[in-house]
Amino acid sequence: MSTVLDRTEVQHRGLFINGQEVPSASGETFDVLNPTDNSVLARVAKANREDVDRAVAAAQEAFSGPWSRMKTAERSALLSKVAQRIVERAPELAALESSDVGKPLKESRVEMPRASLNFRFFAELITKLNNESAPVDGDFLNYHQRRPVGVAALITPWNFPFMLTTWKAGPCLAAGNTCVIKPASVAPMTPLLLGEICAEAGLPEGVLNVIAGPGPVVGTRLAEHPDVKLISFTGETVTGQTIMTTASKTLKRLSFELGGKSANVVFADATWDEALAGSIRAIYANQGEVCLAGSRLLVEDRIYDRFLADFIDRAGKLQIGNPLSESTDLGPLVSAEHLARVRSYLEIAEGEGAKIVYGGKTPAGLEQGNFLQPTVIADVDSRMRCAQEEIFGPVVTVIRFKGEDEAVRIANDSKYGLAGVVWTNDLRRAHRVAQAIDSGTIWVNCWFVRDLRVPFGGMKESGIGREGGHWSLDFYTEQKNICIKLT
Repeated sequence: MSTVLDRTEVQHRGLFINGQEVPSASGETFDVLNPTDNSVLARVAKANREDVDRAVAAAQEAFSGPWSRMKTAERSALLSKVAQRIVERAPELAALESSDVGKPLKESRVEMPRASLNFRFFAELITKLNNESAPVDGDFLNYHQRRPVGVAALITPWNFPFMLTTWKAGPCLAAGNTCVIKPASVAPMTPLLLGEICAEAGLPEGVLNVIAGPGPVVGTRLAEHPDVKLISFTGETVTGQTIMTTASKTLKRLSFELGGKSANVVFADATWDEALAGSIRAIYANQGEVCLAGSRLLVEDRIYDRFLADFIDRAGKLQIGNPLSESTDLGPLVSAEHLARVRSYLEIAEGEGAKIVYGGKTPAGLEQGNFLQPTVIADVDSRMRCAQEEIFGPVVTVIRFKGEDEAVRIANDSKYGLAGVVWTNDLRRAHRVAQAIDSGTIWVNCWFVRDLRVPFGGMKESGIGREGGHWSLDFYTEQKNICIKLT
């Protein structure tokens, strides 16, 4: 068998339904392209409405069978085996992820232990839960139970295909639900491999199903299907609104992580190298294709010119190239279509009076892929489209501010509220600003630290609900109260 590093052989993948890899009902396939040179990486079975119904039926049968009634310790043990298989196949998964979406191999490698932990953490958490009780004057006793809900649709994005799939599947399955996973069509490879890994670990047939296909067909059918009880979706805001409208007809439970335009606020008293290195990473990690990216760089006026100069210098030292190369810092964007969209914002920014002070071009010798230099846009006003709309690429807008109040005002001048970063050595200011910015997560003197025990989600148009720790289990379980009369 060819390895994922062999780019000369086109892979073929089916849908993963009821524990087996199967062709689509129509027999149709679609091409998945390698963003490094836009050659065909794989041909994948193209799901339609009939395939959605097959996958949901398999998940419903598995839910009605032993899975939802399985002893907690047994379910925990099976999910721990999935976690272990991810560790064992991590090199293969990392290389496939980089080939599929273009992220540097060194970033894909870091994600695999976290993907494993997404299963292991919730496998352990469900064995430690206690049910609360509430006695009433010795006359009544209330106690509550957590029960699985049913079939969940897990709709995952293309920027972190494997890690975010496991982030959803881990707590979903730990709670006793079954799932149908719909990965993004441009990045289905590692989610499809998760189905194979779960089968190897011994999960019963139908517990986890993976079907790839166009969102307007597959996503819409999942959102309207009467047997789908929950939807966890990560993606852009307009798609989330469409899913919500469709799902409302059957009153499904929803958890959405949507768009972001996070403020990365640098005060003059910040530790220089720490703020500089962190700000570079916050926008250029994964080519800027990160919902949590610090895409609005707010710099205090008295250090603005020096910080911008040092930022540009560091951006210019990033290595751009083949994501499978050990030296690469930035790989290609996920698709030619997405690259064109990102480029359109450079024209918009210049039309609004902003200035591209670095990057914005295709690196020499990489014209066949979806590459873009790390880009810095300065002279930006907060109300410009480039500072308001999610670009989702290696493009940062740099905005000047004069004091704490103005920094908070600019940071909150956005329809989004997913995350934010504050760089300062003033402890009181750190707390004041972190609490004043309207975002679901604020990092102080760090970025992208994700502890599985804490709540994660967005404010405003960045999402609905929270996941992580017991918040995930709150979403993936029904909580039932039982009241007993004692006298």
